[in-house]
Amino acid sequence: MLKQIEGSRAVAEAIGLCRPEVICAYPITPQTHIVEGLSELVREGVIENCEYINVESEFAALSVAIGASAAGARSYTATSSQGLLFMAEAVYNAAGLGLPIVMTLGNRAIGAPINIWNDHSDSMAMRDSGWIQLHAENNQEALDLHILAFRLAEEVSCPVMVNVDGFILTHAYERVDLPRQEQVDAFLPPYEPVQVLDLADPVSIGAMVGPDAFAEVRYLAHYKQLMALERIPVLSADFREKFGRESGGLFHSYRCDDAEVVVIALGSVNGTIKDVIDEMRSGGYKIGSISITSFRPFPLVALREVLSRARKLVVVEKNLAVGLGGILSSNIRMALRGLVQPVHTVIAGLGGRPITMKSLAEVFHKAFKNELEDTHYLDLDWNAINRELDRSRAARRSGPIAENILRDLGGIEKRA
Repeated sequence: MLKQIEGSRAVAEAIGLCRPEVICAYPITPQTHIVEGLSELVREGVIENCEYINVESEFAALSVAIGASAAGARSYTATSSQGLLFMAEAVYNAAGLGLPIVMTLGNRAIGAPINIWNDHSDSMAMRDSGWIQLHAENNQEALDLHILAFRLAEEVSCPVMVNVDGFILTHAYERVDLPRQEQVDAFLPPYEPVQVLDLADPVSIGAMVGPDAFAEVRYLAHYKQLMALERIPVLSADFREKFGRESGGLFHSYRCDDAEVVVIALGSVNGTIKDVIDEMRSGGYKIGSISITSFRPFPLVALREVLSRARKLVVVEKNLAVGLGGILSSNIRMALRGLVQPVHTVIAGLGGRPITMKSLAEVFHKAFKNELEDTHYLDLDWNAINRELDRSRAARRSGPIAENILRDLGGIEKRA
């Protein structure tokens, strides 16, 4: 059924179609509309046989989901940014226990300074926690990935984080195709837990493990990710058969067959990248793109096969690993180890800064002319940075960096 609705509402309705039995809710911008939408669906009886639990914190939200999942319930929660960091201990516990919880992450920057807008700092902070991480390019894919996530999580008994760019997708109104309940039921069978707390068959879950077995336990968590790497294409093919559209998969390629330069990115920025590619193609440039859906597990082998045909790679990423550079770029270089293609990193969109077609086109043209540096910071205000560096050299107590930059840009009043 076609609907013109907000991305958060589309996600909420998709989750409802998956028949969750426990929803743990704590609001934090920009995921709040998702759990608000779910509360309405539960209250109105649209989602049946579901316990909607308001908790006191993000840590509690995932902790309750862990308990519910361990008791055999299909469990869901959502968070963003600082909320994900607050539940970090529980994030690792859920993965270590092998519990198939699905969580939406409304991607948002991490402070300080405080920022409520979109980038991928939050999901990257938990990239090695053991959760499967899927990234949505648009709201249709955000909807579809949640349906796929429940089946994937329950098949491999591993939690799945569905990343939806904050505001850009969560608050955007787009036309989406919501499936019928019978379609979802045909794709997603009733939950049969691999492990469950049962009074008739008591077991311990989460026991202490010493040096004699810890490495083996961690390897088996890694093995589940390798299983997911095999299952994602299979489940995506089944999804296409059941719903009549492409969604999920490890990644999507766009105009890559003869591309000399290939651009790689996660999430919603891929839409803008494709528009730039179309314009450059009309000008005779052989350029294509890869939109990565599965960041964890990372499809090293499949990506290597596609990317090895390009002459040069440009990775556009909404994160900055301080002291290193781009995180996605590092993973791409792992996929290409032993090959000679240069990999250029473009740090863009931090804290919600707009990523324009004009700025991307300039960068891509530089790549064709061999003028693009290894790491490029898109639309960075070097004058503001140099003023702050000069200030810090001139006085030891030069003041807080964020406030100084804002003052230079006219954002706050100068103190008397």
